[in-house]
Amino acid sequence: MASVKPSIPKGTRDFSPEQVAKRNYIFNTIRSVFEKYGYQPIETPTMEMLSTLTGKYGDEGDKLLFKVLNSGNFLDGVSNDKLAPDNYKQLTTDISEKGLRYDLTVPFARYVVMHQNEITFPFKRYQIQPVFRADRPQRGRYREFYQCDADVVGSDSLLNEVELIQIYDEVFTKLGIGVAIRINNRKILQGFADIIGTPDKLSDIAIAIDKIDKIGREGVSDELIQKGFSENQIRNLFKNFTVRDILSYYKDVFKSSPTGLKGGEELSELLVKLHLAGVDSTKFEVDLSLARGLSYYTGTIIEVVAKQIQMGSIGGGGRYDDLTGVFGLPNVSGVGISFGADRIYDVMEELKLFPETITTATKVLFVNFDDKSVAYVLPLLQKVRTENIPAELYPSPDKMKKQLGYADAKKIPFVVLAGEDEMKEGKLTLKNMTSGEQEKLTIDEIIEQVKSQL
Repeated sequence: MASVKPSIPKGTRDFSPEQVAKRNYIFNTIRSVFEKYGYQPIETPTMEMLSTLTGKYGDEGDKLLFKVLNSGNFLDGVSNDKLAPDNYKQLTTDISEKGLRYDLTVPFARYVVMHQNEITFPFKRYQIQPVFRADRPQRGRYREFYQCDADVVGSDSLLNEVELIQIYDEVFTKLGIGVAIRINNRKILQGFADIIGTPDKLSDIAIAIDKIDKIGREGVSDELIQKGFSENQIRNLFKNFTVRDILSYYKDVFKSSPTGLKGGEELSELLVKLHLAGVDSTKFEVDLSLARGLSYYTGTIIEVVAKQIQMGSIGGGGRYDDLTGVFGLPNVSGVGISFGADRIYDVMEELKLFPETITTATKVLFVNFDDKSVAYVLPLLQKVRTENIPAELYPSPDKMKKQLGYADAKKIPFVVLAGEDEMKEGKLTLKNMTSGEQEKLTIDEIIEQVKSQL
């Protein structure tokens, strides 16, 4: 029988030790800033009930949910008429009760409701976990990818938005990525829907406008026409996007839309507070076309793109006024952001922004000559590790060329040799694998020298 070549699902990836080290560099940078601003970590299950996930992301998002078949005979009790192709939606609810999480925000809202008596509001949490979407894999878009989220619930203060934008600014500055932080307000989009006479079609407008960078105005227009918008309504919609300074004119533009007025007020206040907080105004911009397709956003919306490379958004978020309401806890406002760690990785890799030192785990390799040398270096190896220097002993007494080749392949910067002469003198030879220089030192001197160069 022919062997089957192993493979992994499209849109998923294996990660080498070097890639994991680089990814951890991103995660640790983000985590350190989250905690600096007072956010606490939580984790939620990979699987959620489909009743938790469905209906929270709009029709487009629901189509991208991965469903998990019920255990055992999942067709048990399913009538034949439900197996007809036209009944696939009803069949899905019968054979699948669970799904893989689409994002971290909806599970977080569920968590808040279930644990509301255990947490203190406002509740500031962060999560760094993988999410899953049945999307078409392409550059920068995967079916399994990590999100790094920070959210605040139980407060409607715009100071939370200010803080989250500061977090974006600080993280990307630390990572060395030049970014544009785009800001809008969902209420402004509702105002546009109101003044063109389609107040009940915000979702259609948001989903279409959110694609403007990909398909352009013509593509957005075609999509809106298919949704029943007239050419005059579409023309008026785009006309409002040409207002040069919405903060100066929003009272005139939205005089017939209270929601639009509120959005303009919130956006104005946010920009004032960002200025007071000392956020560099060149780091962010108001973008009236920014919509973000997720249907639960109700106020401020934020998106981050890299300036030096075309990669789509590498971060995004916004205000959601009543996401917990669908789980039985109404009137709890929240706001959050997410870092797209996988896209950030791709940007940093392409721009060569990763420090070279993070890809090297082991710093010192002890050469294995024979049993006698092993007995001599084992306690010294442990002393090096006690000083928090990653070190290892080659496991077998192979030829020196092979052991040094191992050090080269793993980019280990220092090799320690303990031959007959070294053992007689009570010293060791330290070889610098970069310069090729070597000298005899005590173990304490080696520790001091290695530490000084790390």
